[in-house]
Amino acid sequence: MLKLVCFGDSITAGTQGLSKPMLTTKLAEHLKEFEIINAGVSGDNTCDAMSRIQNDVMKHNPDLVTVLFGANDAAFHKMVDIETYKENLYKIIEHIGSDKAILISPAPVDEKLQFDRTNNVLSEYSLIVQEAARDTGSYFIDFFSEFISIDNYQEKLIGLENDGLHFGEKGYDILVRLMVSKIKEIHN
Repeated sequence: MLKLVCFGDSITAGTQGLSKPMLTTKLAEHLKEFEIINAGVSGDNTCDAMSRIQNDVMKHNPDLVTVLFGANDAAFHKMVDIETYKENLYKIIEHIGSDKAILISPAPVDEKLQFDRTNNVLSEYSLIVQEAARDTGSYFIDFFSEFISIDNYQEKLIGLENDGLHFGEKGYDILVRLMVSKIKEIHN
């Protein structure tokens, strides 16, 4: 059986009322050939990720790793400057291997509800994710552009917390669709 590790922050770890993380629960419905390991930690940024990549990701000897960080790196109260964010992404890819890394740009926010980060800043961080994927030959999912291009995308950002950041099932459906499509493209 193949191993997929989902490495990220609260978007990866979020349960949205389920007993297990919603992301990996939904992925398991579509990716029967994978053992899916959730390595999401709420509040983490890429600096935190560096301190736990060995124990939370590499020890599993994964076949693929999704990397979804940026919402906390781009938050005004935690801000990891864009150059450090970029350096951390390259180091994460170096650990994982570009042939196994699927980089995912952070999601947009509903700026009427979310005051710690803006879509302008998140779009800059998303471009860094795309650049890192291109430079290293890693796989890339442009979650930010896909999500923000949906009419009334803010409706898809409504989750249990309704904070404009932690989306519910509709948001996870978009993310899972993109991830499953990319993973099947890689493993077919």
